[in-house]
Amino acid sequence: MKILFVVSEVEDLAKTGGLADVAKALPIELKKLGHDVILVMPYYKLLAEKFDAPIVASQSIVSNHNTYSFNIRQINIQDIPVFCVDFPDYFHRDGFYTDGYHAFADNAQRFAFFADAALATSRAIEFKPNVVHCNDWHTALTPYFLKIDNSGFFAQSKTVLTIHNGAFHGTHRIDQIPFVNHHSALHNQLDGDALNFLRIGIRYADKINTVSPNYANELLTTLGSHMLYNEFSARRKDVSGILNGCDYTQWDPATDEYIPINFDANNPAGKQECKRKLQETAGFEQNQKVPLIGMVCRLTEQKGFGYILPILEDLLQHNVQLLIVGTGDPSISEVLHRHAQIHPDKFIFIETFSVELAHLLEAGSDFFLMPSLFEPCGLNQMYSLAYGTVPIVRAVGGLKDTVIDIAHQPDLATGFVFESPDSSALLGCIYRALLHYYEYPDSFNEMKIRGMNTRFTWHQAALEYEALYQSC
Repeated sequence: MKILFVVSEVEDLAKTGGLADVAKALPIELKKLGHDVILVMPYYKLLAEKFDAPIVASQSIVSNHNTYSFNIRQINIQDIPVFCVDFPDYFHRDGFYTDGYHAFADNAQRFAFFADAALATSRAIEFKPNVVHCNDWHTALTPYFLKIDNSGFFAQSKTVLTIHNGAFHGTHRIDQIPFVNHHSALHNQLDGDALNFLRIGIRYADKINTVSPNYANELLTTLGSHMLYNEFSARRKDVSGILNGCDYTQWDPATDEYIPINFDANNPAGKQECKRKLQETAGFEQNQKVPLIGMVCRLTEQKGFGYILPILEDLLQHNVQLLIVGTGDPSISEVLHRHAQIHPDKFIFIETFSVELAHLLEAGSDFFLMPSLFEPCGLNQMYSLAYGTVPIVRAVGGLKDTVIDIAHQPDLATGFVFESPDSSALLGCIYRALLHYYEYPDSFNEMKIRGMNTRFTWHQAALEYEALYQSC
C-alpha cells in the first residue's frame, strides 16, 4: 500500500510529546512490512535552522479568493521521505504551537491550511495514496478536504484518523479561520460560532482509531468521550484501538547509557546499584530496604494530582521514599514543594525535566506511580515494566491494557491497579503495593522479572494498522 502519513511533529525533527514518537516509529515499521510510506509535516523554523532542506516542489492553494503559495522541502528519516510544507508566515516561529506561554492566536488558520496543504503536497509529488493517515486535531480537517476534492487524484484514497489525546479538540471561532470560513458545509456543523476540528475529523474519516483498545472503549461512553459522545457513538463500528509500541532501543536497561550499571531479567542485580545511585542523586538515605516510589511526568490534573496531593501527608507517615520529577502547573508544584520541605527525608520533588534523570528514576525505583485521570496509551508504565519497576496505575486507557493487577491474575501480575479516581482508592492501592513489597519479597521479585520480560512492540502495532488500512 501507499500510505501518506500527515502529522504535526516527528521524533528527531520536531517534538513536544508522544505523537512525535508514533510518527517516527510507526512509519518505519510499516516500511519494513513492505509499504510505501511518506510523511508530510510543517517546515518549522527549527527545521529550517537545523537542516536547510532542499526544495523538491512548489504548490499553491486558492481558498476564499486568497492564494497560498508554498515550497515543499524533503528530509529523510531512515530512508523514509518527510515532505515539509514551507509556509514561513505560519511556521517560521519560535515554537510549534505556542510562544512558550500562550497558544498562537492563529493556530486554527495555520493547521486548517496545513490539513489541505498536505493533500496538495501529495499531488505535487504525484504520490497517490491508498491511505491518508491523519493524527489528532491538527490534521483532522484533512479527511474533510479529501472528501470534497473533485480533482479525481484521491478517488481511490481512504482516510484514517488516529486520536492520540481526545481531550484536545482544536475548537476555534470560524470567523478567525479565513481558510475555511466560506465553507457552507462546515458552517452547518458549528458549535455556536466555533468549529471543532476533531469533531469534523471523526465525521469524515473512513476509520477512527486511538492508541489503546481500552481508550477506544472509553471514547464510546458518555463519561470518557471528552464531550464527543454523539460523534463517537454514530461511528461506533468504525472506532477501534491499537496499542502504541515502546522504543526499546532507547528504553532497555541492558543497553541504557544513562544508568550506572546495565542489567536485564537474567541478571537483575544491577538494579540495586541503580537504586543506590538514584537515592544519592536525589538526596535520600541510601537504604536498599526502604521502598522507593518514583514518578516523572508533567504536573497536570490529567496525571492524577487531584487525588495524589490529598494523600501525601498520610503516605509520608510510613517508611517510604517518594521522588517526583516534573514541571507544569505552578499550583501543583507549590504544594509539592511544601510537602517536600516538611518531609525532606521521605519526599523529594525535583522541578525539572531531564532525560538522564528520567532514565535513572525508571531504573532505580521500586515502584512507578501513574494514577492518571485518563491516559490514552501511556509510555512510562511500559518503560517501568522493562526496568523491573513495578507500576502503580489507575485502570484507564492504555494503563489497563498493559498492567496486570496481582489481585486479579496472581500468576501473570506485573503491577498494582485501582479503579476509582479518588484519593482513598489510590492510597489503598499504594498500601497494598507496600505490603506486598515487605511481606512477599519473592512474589514481588517475580513480578519485576515478569515485567522485564514483557514487550509491547511497534512491529505488532504496525501489523494491526496494516489490517486497519485494509479494512477501509
